[in-house]
Amino acid sequence: MPDTEYFFHAEQLTVGYNGAVVVKDVEASVRKGQILTLIGPNGSGKSTILKSIAKQIKPISGAVYIGGHSIGNVSHREFSRQTAIVLTARPRPELMTCGDVVAVGRYPYTGMLGILPERDKEKVDEALRLVGASDLKDRGFAEISDGQLQRVMLARAICQEPEIIILDEPTSFLDIRYAVEILDILRSMATERGVTVVMSLHELNYAKRVSDLVMGVKDGQMLFLDTPDRIFTEEMISRLYDLPDGAYRQLFGGL
Repeated sequence: MPDTEYFFHAEQLTVGYNGAVVVKDVEASVRKGQILTLIGPNGSGKSTILKSIAKQIKPISGAVYIGGHSIGNVSHREFSRQTAIVLTARPRPELMTCGDVVAVGRYPYTGMLGILPERDKEKVDEALRLVGASDLKDRGFAEISDGQLQRVMLARAICQEPEIIILDEPTSFLDIRYAVEILDILRSMATERGVTVVMSLHELNYAKRVSDLVMGVKDGQMLFLDTPDRIFTEEMISRLYDLPDGAYRQLFGGL
């Protein structure tokens, strides 16, 4: 069992598909209200770890605990109340507006008919406002751009009022303004509401800026897990990305 001091805990977690290992022996403990960011080369297994945490694929071995309970023993309804998920899949539901999609985040709290009371409708509007997407509420979800889609999906997650949110590349397709705003929203959710965040990012400057903990994933294993000030050094980043001598300073200016 995990230490109850931590809200999220991965214990000897090995993940993959159809028995084929992608990443093995992941160990991580995150307190309530902290942000853990996964970084590493493309294809290193970050998304596979996140899908396993999100119960979208079953771990090959090991366990994931949220709030002291193994996610394998938690019902789908209870998990959906506690955990919001924004992964890389791009859903394109027909005949739904962006407001309808965001409202899905309230369904774990509604009755059998899924009818939203006025209070829940207000939460939909607030979530759209937070991500700068109020103007998209009545737009068809299948018609919006990838950047707009990313903001709407985050609004759905916010609307869900989760205790933990799992995101795969939440700044993808966003220009710098909206990327920074999204990360600021996540930081505020963590600091002010105690929401635990587990996500992956490609942009190292964003990861350094927003994270409490950073996990490096490479060649099928967790290479390191530590605070940003210990991770973002020439030695650690060059090792993670196989950078040639001098490339770190040239690319990142001593990030």
